[in-house]
Amino acid sequence: MSVRAIALLCVGLVACASVPSPDERKDLADALAARRGWQARTIRAGGFALAAYLSETPRRSASLTIYIEGDGLAWLARSQPSSDPTPRDPVGLRLALAHPDGQAAYLARPCQYVVAEATVCDSRYWMQARFAPEVIHAMNQAIDALAQRTGARKLTLVGYSGGGAVAALVAARRSDVVRLVTVAGNLDHAAWTKHHAVSPLVESLNPVNDVAALKSIPQWHAVGSEDANTTPALLRAYVDHFPPSQRPAIHIEPGFDHHCCWAERWPELWRNALSRTSPVR
Repeated sequence: MSVRAIALLCVGLVACASVPSPDERKDLADALAARRGWQARTIRAGGFALAAYLSETPRRSASLTIYIEGDGLAWLARSQPSSDPTPRDPVGLRLALAHPDGQAAYLARPCQYVVAEATVCDSRYWMQARFAPEVIHAMNQAIDALAQRTGARKLTLVGYSGGGAVAALVAARRSDVVRLVTVAGNLDHAAWTKHHAVSPLVESLNPVNDVAALKSIPQWHAVGSEDANTTPALLRAYVDHFPPSQRPAIHIEPGFDHHCCWAERWPELWRNALSRTSPVR
């Protein structure tokens, strides 16, 4: 083995060693949820086992806000896929736990937190097929289960990063979503992969193709001014696909990047989102 190959192997081993195990990542999510009295649930939908967190004693409510996690640890490096997409830092869960008022729940993406229980956990579901039709179908079914558990008839969907794409794709296929909110959302993955010069998500649905269904849903999309992943320019380009009179509200938060500091400021930002959107009549 060449000196260069040995060096690269050592770098890879160090990087892998620094990543918490799937169990450690789940323990972090469990601990965060427990502080607010939320419990983990597993919802079986569309062949997937989907992790959810919600109050131990959810109240019956006509309205429910559901937070959808980002892509998680999809890649260890630019050309090295992860073996488990459970997030190192579950920003979507942190947002859900910071929800300031009303009933809320959290829904993870396929294969996050539940690898041991999952019936379908091919790595394509956190790579090129992360927004595949079967993924959106399963997420839709899980949202049905959460709505039924609380009796909710009106839903607000909040998606973080790639969870923004899932939230938008689900919203376009339902009639009970009264508000769509995204944080650092990937809302046009074709533009996103082109921007980053990475392989296209060839097996995935794309929210930008559902403008006709989404234009009547009140929307608020936030991105950090320093976000190099889902950039303000990508968000503005998504919004430009809508008719001028039906363009979603956008918010560019100064100084924020893809991760910092959404959860810490979420109660204030949430009220901003509410002020810029109004439920469908």
